[in-house]
Amino acid sequence: MHSLLTLGKPVGELLKQGNQTLAVCESSIAGLLSAALVSVPGASAYFLGGTVVYTLESRRQFLDMSDSDMKGVRSATEKYALLCARSIHNTLGGTWALAETGATGPAANPYKDPPGTAWFAVTGPIEKTLQIKTGHNKREENMWQFAAAALGLLEEYICEAATLGNS
Repeated sequence: MHSLLTLGKPVGELLKQGNQTLAVCESSIAGLLSAALVSVPGASAYFLGGTVVYTLESRRQFLDMSDSDMKGVRSATEKYALLCARSIHNTLGGTWALAETGATGPAANPYKDPPGTAWFAVTGPIEKTLQIKTGHNKREENMWQFAAAALGLLEEYICEAATLGNS
């Protein structure tokens, strides 16, 4: 059985200890990151907020990205993940931003990205991306795996920034 608290606690505790904050932009995992992060007691000390950008209309309403910014860019790509992270970071501020975009399944997305494919982007003291491929089409399981990978990525970069003196 999956646990929101187990998923969110490592990053939540790091953010609290470092007096850092986070904004989140999610797509295919539809709020799972935010739920995990706010399940940690004291989350208001670090969680600035987030959005679920699941459609073109929601992207237009919630993110500061023009159609020209999106020229030649499609969802479930590294570039799109970075644009989302940068946009939510610019909107909400804070130390870090984390974005996720992908295809959870059971079928490929409209762009033919296979289920189980996701891109994550982190912006802040360090800006990096990561792609994962789970190799299966189990929608809910992919959502949990994407959320775990995204938070693992953020945890790694928070620690890396601290060792570099960038936090």
